[in-house]
Amino acid sequence: MAVMNDNNLPDAMCPPAQQVVPGSLDVGDGHHIYYEQCGATAGLPVIFLHGGPGGGCSPRHRDLFDLTRFRVTLFDQRGCGRSLPRGEVQSNTSEALIADIEQLRQHLGIDRWLVFGGSWGAGLALAYAAAHRTVCLGLVLRGVFLSRASDLDWFFQQAQQFLPDAWAALAAQAPESARGDLMHWLTNDLLATDTTAALGRDTDVALARAIAWEAWESSVSQRLNAAPRTGSVLAADAAVLLDKYRVQSHYLNHGCFWGDSALLARAQTLGSIPTAILHGRLDWVCLPQAAWDLHHSLPGSRLQWLETCGHSPFEPAMAQALLQAMAHFADHGNFAGWGQSFAAQAPA
Repeated sequence: MAVMNDNNLPDAMCPPAQQVVPGSLDVGDGHHIYYEQCGATAGLPVIFLHGGPGGGCSPRHRDLFDLTRFRVTLFDQRGCGRSLPRGEVQSNTSEALIADIEQLRQHLGIDRWLVFGGSWGAGLALAYAAAHRTVCLGLVLRGVFLSRASDLDWFFQQAQQFLPDAWAALAAQAPESARGDLMHWLTNDLLATDTTAALGRDTDVALARAIAWEAWESSVSQRLNAAPRTGSVLAADAAVLLDKYRVQSHYLNHGCFWGDSALLARAQTLGSIPTAILHGRLDWVCLPQAAWDLHHSLPGSRLQWLETCGHSPFEPAMAQALLQAMAHFADHGNFAGWGQSFAAQAPA
């Protein structure tokens, strides 16, 4: 058990594996978000925004930080992970998540913090910073997802050009007439399922589709044909999976609540916030074009390409680059001299 102090953080003498303090915050609308703090009591504050939508935090995400230098806060977004009620889509919007992040900052008594977001979390970080720029020390954005219609079309349709066998397994869940718009067919189908009910015929069908979606997501992330789960799925695991894709379906069905150009427009207002963008050249989930578009919409941002990396933050080169970016900021308070600006290559 961690030794506690007046700041409600573990004592610095405890080993990192024990430096985790969980909590729950009532953010209103019937939602309670799970959060945890780890790292150094007097370290540089940083908030971690997980991917998805519909994902959650895991112990492995702590490995992305030097816990001797940072005071890290991780939390599961509304309806996600250990937040309650899990899978709930009512009163669950992007603007609500932005409000939750700010409420959490105030609850923890943190004046300003570094905002670290990956994939969907990178887009959420941009939106939060645009709404609350005075409390953001800087942004670290990995595997940028801008939630544009073209980004979603790539993931659900166009990426089949690289993985035709994996995509065929996903498409097999849909009638032939729906295969030209798999995203809307899948999301509407999963949203129509009562995931709170005991598993029956309808939820068994939805589960098969969620498993296929999960396998496709793994295939694109890992750049190979990932086999879906085999054998029976425990009821508890099935409920978790259905809740995850129910929340993701809700967000994707609504264009993540900010549409095609909103995030880049918000980024244009953030020139005063030091920003590091890291993106894998081989990212098939979120194409490198998204990072390039963001970089040229966000004045003063620094971009680092990871030549051999895909979408996962845990690929060794990406994990190392993230640690280095964070260390640079801790040392200098900005990203000057880190990464590249590519200003000479900017389009006219």
